[in-house]
Amino acid sequence: MSTAAKGLEGVVAAETEMSFIDGEKGVLEYVGIAIDPLARHSTFEETVFLLWNKRLPKADELAAFSKDLRSNYGLSKETKRLIALMPTSAQPMHVLRTIVSSLALDDPDPNSTDRSAVQAKGLRILAQAPAIVAAFDRHRRGLEIIEPDSSLSFAANFLWLLNGEKPTDTMERAFDACMILHADHGLNASTFACRVIISTLSDIYSAITGAIGALRGPLHGGANEGVMVALNEVGSVGEVEDFVMGKLKRKERIMGFGHRVYKAYDPRATYLKTLAKQLAEDTGNAELYEKSSRVEQIMEREVAAKGIYPNVDFYSATTYHSIGLKLDLFTPMFALSRIAGWTGHALEQLDANRLIRPKADYVGPHDKPYVSMDKR
Repeated sequence: MSTAAKGLEGVVAAETEMSFIDGEKGVLEYVGIAIDPLARHSTFEETVFLLWNKRLPKADELAAFSKDLRSNYGLSKETKRLIALMPTSAQPMHVLRTIVSSLALDDPDPNSTDRSAVQAKGLRILAQAPAIVAAFDRHRRGLEIIEPDSSLSFAANFLWLLNGEKPTDTMERAFDACMILHADHGLNASTFACRVIISTLSDIYSAITGAIGALRGPLHGGANEGVMVALNEVGSVGEVEDFVMGKLKRKERIMGFGHRVYKAYDPRATYLKTLAKQLAEDTGNAELYEKSSRVEQIMEREVAAKGIYPNVDFYSATTYHSIGLKLDLFTPMFALSRIAGWTGHALEQLDANRLIRPKADYVGPHDKPYVSMDKR
């Protein structure tokens, strides 16, 4: 019998050049570049290029990549019709998973695992995912679907598609930073799911659809929704102390704190905290940020010594609320960004592919007799 830890914790199952994590020191790097300067100075488009090509682009390369991405923003008539058939009560993550899968239906060569073909298909999925989420949200609100604007960045175009108006510079920058921060994070559950699927030489649509399914879980991408639910339970800044201490006394989890990997401050949360404050002040949500900040102060006092700090979900919840996103759109935002990482990992897997086929320890009985129906 093997001694592998449950959940495969500590087991190395792949090699990657995309992201490096040191949980003890609170380090996250994309292709060797620390996440904080990337979030402060890069753009999501440039970050995607970095992850897929393992280097920063030159100016003409970034312009060409951005043009290619933007030329794929639009949805086909068939995809729009399918979205219009979705029940307005459906959950956005289920809709995104379903529609991403359907994109394979109008691809004349959906099964190609040639590197250039997979990258082109990944680019298409990445470009159209914001339109899928925005179109469904407008459909359920009884509003017309808006056509994309290829003059806009990935971040600005999504907010345009969702709200029908151009975002402020602060909103665009905050959302763009969130996309950078969520783009990749080692061999997490959804990324592992993506690599397992593509390792069978299945198609990229199937791989990303499976990854979306894994991300939806509350122990993975769904955690940021829990942060907002908790903050909404607190009536005012003055009530935060009793709220947090009550949960700690009852040994209940404070959503947005602690991480499977990080035992130090999540490096993705550092700059996001600054953006969340600015955005909250600009959008009349200063009290929400103050509640968030007060929760962090109390948690630092009570549990930081145990290695429990805010993770990226904590301040992304404040950011997304201030942008005006409904609660059930929080996890889809994670997916919009992570499609970049999933595609990059699929490309890496295919570059030196071997079917991922771990063993399982059988712990059941042996030599049981078959009992006929009349004796059961």
